[in-house]
Amino acid sequence: MALCQAAAADAAPTSSNGASSPQVDNSPLELSALTAVSPLDGRYGRGTVGLRKTFSEFGLIRFRVTVECRWLQMLSQIPEITEVPPFSAEANALLDKLATSLTPEQAQRVKDIEKTTNHDVKAIEYMLKEHFATNAEVHKVSEFTHFACTSEDINNLSHALMLREAMQEQVLPTMDKLIAGLGQMSVEFAEVPMLARTHGQTASPTTLGKEMAVFATRLKRQRDLAAQVPFFGKMAGAVGNYNAHLSAYPEVDWQQVAQKFVDSLGLTFNPYVTQIEPHDYIAELYHAVIRFNNILIDFDRDVWGYISLGYFKQKTIAGEVGSSTMPHKVNPIDFENSEGNLGMANATMDHMCNKLPISRWQRDLTDSTVLRNLGVGLGHSLLAYAATLKGMSKLQLNSAILDRDLNNSWEVLAEPIQTVMRRYAVPNPYEQLKAFTRGQQVTQQSMMEFVDGIEGLPAHAKEDLKKLTPSNYIGNAVQQAKSVQKFL
Repeated sequence: MALCQAAAADAAPTSSNGASSPQVDNSPLELSALTAVSPLDGRYGRGTVGLRKTFSEFGLIRFRVTVECRWLQMLSQIPEITEVPPFSAEANALLDKLATSLTPEQAQRVKDIEKTTNHDVKAIEYMLKEHFATNAEVHKVSEFTHFACTSEDINNLSHALMLREAMQEQVLPTMDKLIAGLGQMSVEFAEVPMLARTHGQTASPTTLGKEMAVFATRLKRQRDLAAQVPFFGKMAGAVGNYNAHLSAYPEVDWQQVAQKFVDSLGLTFNPYVTQIEPHDYIAELYHAVIRFNNILIDFDRDVWGYISLGYFKQKTIAGEVGSSTMPHKVNPIDFENSEGNLGMANATMDHMCNKLPISRWQRDLTDSTVLRNLGVGLGHSLLAYAATLKGMSKLQLNSAILDRDLNNSWEVLAEPIQTVMRRYAVPNPYEQLKAFTRGQQVTQQSMMEFVDGIEGLPAHAKEDLKKLTPSNYIGNAVQQAKSVQKFL
């Protein structure tokens, strides 16, 4: 006993100062937002709840059940398959309900069956047969469930339906909110002059609204490209040649049946496949989303910089803490949160873009585990979009700082002055302005004196140049900003 106690004492964890460390209960924790491994279901679960019905295990089962039921209904419509006659209204009602209203209890039954089958798609077939037993008509043809199908026939269509639902219900509408918000900012700040910066240095002025319009139109283009990607599907059997189908019913045009079936699901038929639909469209879709996300990262960083310059202040929220040690801090955390999540999203989707189109010979299983993460990149994207929208809602224009920067940057008028000098053939215009402004402190007075001293420049041209200020030398920025809605 003493030896056991000594051994136990030796095994007890200790800290660096010799004190015992807290003991951890190693029994399994119940899954919850507090214990979830992924922050998408844990800390950030509230921001991705809309994706749960689509990309969760329940969501995958839901779509698989839909495909299986609709395929059985399709078989009943093929005259040559006399063994599956057209279903009655009652039989179709049962199949329709299963296809459109799967319950969590039914999905759990699939998981329970899978403990025995160790095959997720086969478990769905067995669960459906249990329900088919409640209707004599459907029960009689229950062996035509999953007829001539490989699991990937069911899976590829389910994945396409999942992506379509997520894009239509969650991703595209949130993208539209971002674009609309930027469009509103474009008009609101259309006439607010702002010092531009190229290479981080002062450059010809613009307006804040016009810069927002640039992002709005860039995002709109990528959003539209994402929306145009077709969701492909196949129903061609184990290697894409309808081998099993034709062995049972050689008189049926199975490729035509498959196309009709895929079309009926609202998807686009892919006639040339192996065991899998090649997933190229998923890469196309995610590449478009990645481009959208990259543009949003660009926006996040620019706004972060404008906040740092003082061009924007941020609305404070009572009770919110900016720093655990510096009480004054109001950090641009929403734009930083967005940038971080966009990076996670793009990394995940980029791997899928590179991996999914590649499969050895007629199929290997490397895509299976990757496709289980189909919603991860979109989940992080939605978190990022929400963070950017939240950050945008807190922005308050600080006109005084914008005006101060402009008034301290008279050197930016070197561009129009040397350009007008060229028009009137004044010698060495660029070189004169370079010598006058580069590395020099330029003021309004010194700039006006320079203009007055330009030899060979007509008096009316000098007067026009002297009317220019850093605040009104903005080209057609105002018009661009105000007309942006035409492009959104």
